[in-house]
Amino acid sequence: MALTLWASSTANALKISCASKPHLSLAFSFSRCFSTVLDGLKYANSHEWVKHEGSVATIGITDHAQDHLGEVVFVELPEPGGSVSQGKGFGAVESVKATSDINSPISGEVVEVNSKLTEAPGLINKSPYEEGWMIKVKPSSPSELESLMGSKEYTKFCEEEDASH
Repeated sequence: MALTLWASSTANALKISCASKPHLSLAFSFSRCFSTVLDGLKYANSHEWVKHEGSVATIGITDHAQDHLGEVVFVELPEPGGSVSQGKGFGAVESVKATSDINSPISGEVVEVNSKLTEAPGLINKSPYEEGWMIKVKPSSPSELESLMGSKEYTKFCEEEDASH
Protein backbone atom coordinates (compact mmCIF):
# COMPACT_ATOMS: atom_id res chain seq x y z
CA MET A 1 0.00 0.00 0.00
CA ALA A 2 2.79 2.43 0.88
CA LEU A 3 4.48 1.69 -2.44
CA THR A 4 1.24 2.36 -4.31
CA LEU A 5 0.76 5.70 -2.52
CA TRP A 6 4.38 6.65 -3.20
CA ALA A 7 4.06 5.69 -6.89
CA SER A 8 0.81 7.63 -7.23
CA SER A 9 2.31 10.73 -5.61
CA THR A 10 5.45 10.51 -7.71
CA ALA A 11 3.48 9.99 -10.93
CA ASN A 12 1.25 12.95 -10.09
CA ALA A 13 4.26 15.17 -9.37
CA LEU A 14 5.91 14.17 -12.63
CA LYS A 15 2.62 14.42 -14.58
CA ILE A 16 2.93 10.80 -15.73
CA SER A 17 -0.18 8.98 -16.91
CA CYS A 18 -0.72 5.53 -15.44
CA ALA A 19 -2.61 2.43 -16.61
CA SER A 20 -6.12 1.80 -15.36
CA LYS A 21 -7.03 -0.83 -12.81
CA PRO A 22 -7.05 -4.23 -14.52
CA HIS A 23 -10.53 -5.29 -13.32
CA LEU A 24 -12.27 -2.39 -15.12
CA SER A 25 -12.85 -2.29 -18.86
CA LEU A 26 -10.99 0.51 -20.64
CA ALA A 27 -14.16 1.27 -22.61
CA PHE A 28 -15.90 2.24 -19.39
CA SER A 29 -13.23 4.00 -17.39
CA PHE A 30 -10.72 6.79 -17.45
CA SER A 31 -7.54 6.47 -15.45
CA ARG A 32 -5.85 9.25 -13.52
CA CYS A 33 -2.81 7.50 -12.13
CA PHE A 34 -4.14 5.02 -9.62
CA SER A 35 -7.60 6.62 -9.42
CA THR A 36 -10.35 5.41 -11.71
CA VAL A 37 -13.22 7.53 -13.00
CA LEU A 38 -16.08 5.52 -14.49
CA ASP A 39 -18.00 6.65 -17.54
CA GLY A 40 -21.77 6.77 -17.09
CA LEU A 41 -21.67 8.21 -13.56
CA LYS A 42 -22.08 11.82 -12.45
CA TYR A 43 -19.58 13.47 -10.10
CA ALA A 44 -19.71 16.30 -7.57
CA ASN A 45 -16.76 18.61 -6.95
CA SER A 46 -16.78 17.31 -3.36
CA HIS A 47 -15.77 13.87 -4.79
CA GLU A 48 -19.03 11.90 -4.54
CA TRP A 49 -20.47 9.93 -7.45
CA VAL A 50 -24.06 9.18 -8.50
CA LYS A 51 -25.38 6.33 -10.61
CA HIS A 52 -28.99 7.05 -11.62
CA GLU A 53 -30.96 3.97 -12.67
CA GLY A 54 -34.73 4.20 -13.03
CA SER A 55 -36.25 5.77 -9.93
CA VAL A 56 -33.19 5.23 -7.71
CA ALA A 57 -29.76 6.85 -7.54
CA THR A 58 -26.80 5.13 -5.86
CA ILE A 59 -24.26 7.41 -4.16
CA GLY A 60 -20.72 6.86 -2.89
CA ILE A 61 -17.32 8.52 -2.73
CA THR A 62 -14.97 8.39 -5.70
CA ASP A 63 -11.82 6.36 -6.08
CA HIS A 64 -9.92 9.67 -6.03
CA ALA A 65 -11.46 10.56 -2.64
CA GLN A 66 -10.78 7.18 -1.02
CA ASP A 67 -7.21 7.28 -2.34
CA HIS A 68 -6.60 10.64 -0.65
CA LEU A 69 -8.31 9.52 2.57
CA GLY A 70 -6.28 6.36 2.99
CA GLU A 71 -7.55 3.29 4.82
CA VAL A 72 -11.20 3.81 5.78
CA VAL A 73 -11.89 2.52 9.32
CA PHE A 74 -15.40 3.84 10.08
CA VAL A 75 -18.43 5.08 8.14
CA GLU A 76 -21.41 7.02 9.50
CA LEU A 77 -24.52 6.88 7.30
CA PRO A 78 -28.12 8.11 7.64
CA GLU A 79 -31.13 5.91 8.35
CA PRO A 80 -33.42 4.81 5.51
CA GLY A 81 -36.49 7.05 5.29
CA GLY A 82 -34.52 10.22 5.97
CA SER A 83 -33.83 12.86 3.37
CA VAL A 84 -30.68 14.31 1.85
CA SER A 85 -30.17 17.68 0.17
CA GLN A 86 -27.82 18.52 -2.67
CA GLY A 87 -24.52 19.86 -1.33
CA LYS A 88 -25.36 19.08 2.31
CA GLY A 89 -23.68 16.47 4.51
CA PHE A 90 -25.37 13.12 5.09
CA GLY A 91 -22.61 11.19 6.84
CA ALA A 92 -18.90 10.88 7.49
CA VAL A 93 -15.94 8.71 6.59
CA GLU A 94 -13.16 8.20 9.10
CA SER A 95 -9.78 7.04 7.85
CA VAL A 96 -6.38 6.57 9.41
CA LYS A 97 -5.59 10.11 8.16
CA ALA A 98 -8.75 12.15 8.84
CA THR A 99 -12.51 12.30 9.21
CA SER A 100 -14.38 13.77 6.26
CA ASP A 101 -18.01 14.72 5.75
CA ILE A 102 -19.87 13.12 2.86
CA ASN A 103 -22.07 15.50 0.90
CA SER A 104 -25.04 14.45 -1.17
CA PRO A 105 -24.71 15.29 -4.85
CA ILE A 106 -28.53 15.26 -5.20
CA SER A 107 -31.63 15.74 -3.06
CA GLY A 108 -34.08 12.99 -2.20
CA GLU A 109 -35.30 10.31 0.19
CA VAL A 110 -32.85 7.68 1.45
CA VAL A 111 -34.36 4.32 0.46
CA GLU A 112 -31.42 2.04 1.31
CA VAL A 113 -28.12 2.17 3.18
CA ASN A 114 -25.15 -0.13 2.53
CA SER A 115 -25.16 -1.94 5.88
CA LYS A 116 -22.06 -3.96 4.87
CA LEU A 117 -19.98 -0.82 5.48
CA THR A 118 -20.68 -1.02 9.22
CA GLU A 119 -18.71 -4.26 9.52
CA ALA A 120 -16.38 -3.72 6.55
CA PRO A 121 -15.71 0.00 5.96
CA GLY A 122 -12.64 -0.97 3.90
CA LEU A 123 -15.00 -1.91 1.05
CA ILE A 124 -14.87 1.80 0.19
CA ASN A 125 -11.12 1.44 -0.48
CA LYS A 126 -11.40 -1.93 -2.18
CA SER A 127 -14.39 -1.17 -4.42
CA PRO A 128 -15.64 2.45 -4.19
CA TYR A 129 -17.98 2.14 -7.20
CA GLU A 130 -19.38 -1.31 -6.54
CA GLU A 131 -19.29 -2.91 -3.08
CA GLY A 132 -18.41 0.40 -1.38
CA TRP A 133 -21.54 2.34 -2.38
CA MET A 134 -23.08 4.23 0.55
CA ILE A 135 -26.74 5.11 0.06
CA LYS A 136 -29.54 4.74 -2.45
CA VAL A 137 -31.82 7.72 -2.90
CA LYS A 138 -35.14 8.35 -4.62
CA PRO A 139 -34.32 11.72 -6.25
CA SER A 140 -36.75 14.55 -5.50
CA SER A 141 -35.30 16.75 -8.24
CA PRO A 142 -33.70 14.61 -11.00
CA SER A 143 -32.70 17.79 -12.85
CA GLU A 144 -29.96 18.26 -10.21
CA LEU A 145 -28.02 15.54 -12.04
CA GLU A 146 -27.47 18.00 -14.89
CA SER A 147 -25.38 20.23 -12.60
CA LEU A 148 -22.89 17.42 -11.93
CA MET A 149 -19.77 16.57 -13.94
CA GLY A 150 -19.38 13.72 -16.40
CA SER A 151 -16.31 11.44 -16.32
CA LYS A 152 -14.12 13.60 -18.57
CA GLU A 153 -14.94 16.78 -16.68
CA TYR A 154 -14.32 15.10 -13.33
CA THR A 155 -10.99 13.68 -14.50
CA LYS A 156 -9.88 17.16 -15.57
CA PHE A 157 -11.17 18.63 -12.28
CA CYS A 158 -9.09 16.12 -10.26
CA GLU A 159 -5.96 16.75 -12.33
CA GLU A 160 -6.30 20.50 -11.86
CA GLU A 161 -7.02 20.12 -8.14
CA ASP A 162 -3.99 17.86 -7.62
CA ALA A 163 -1.75 20.19 -9.62
CA SER A 164 -2.70 23.10 -7.36
CA HIS A 165 -1.62 21.24 -4.19
